Amino acid sequence: MKIYNFGPSHGEKIENFNSDFIFSKIARSTAEVKVSCFHLAENGVVGYHEAVTMQLFLVLKGMGWARGNFPNRIPIVEFQAVFWDVNEWHEVGTDLGLIAIVIEGDFLNPFDFMNLDWEDISRHADRP
Repeated sequence: MKIYNFGPSHGEKIENFNSDFIFSKIARSTAEVKVSCFHLAENGVVGYHEAVTMQLFLVLKGMGWARGNFPNRIPIVEFQAVFWDVNEWHEVGTDLGLIAIVIEGDFLNPFDFMNLDWEDISRHADRP
């Protein structure tokens, strides 16, 4: 599991064509993707399950927690994105509620665009 940041401080200010906004790149894929909106109410949970494809969970509003192949729950907040790889077990929950956009598909590469906030190094612990 990796957590990225796509907040305004990690974006690029755009002023072309009399524009005034911040553009935060998120991901690119060379394959078909599915985009969904998840609405988790108070004490909502997306139960522990195995990812069938790469998944990017982008928190737009609220806060909660996420976990991967480990028991620890990592806090997640607005403008953080959680990435799980294929076959990675994972779960998300919230005490107060949250809204997230979820992008699912093969060959997602958020690492090209967003700054890494946190990476699960436990899955690499037994590697030399």
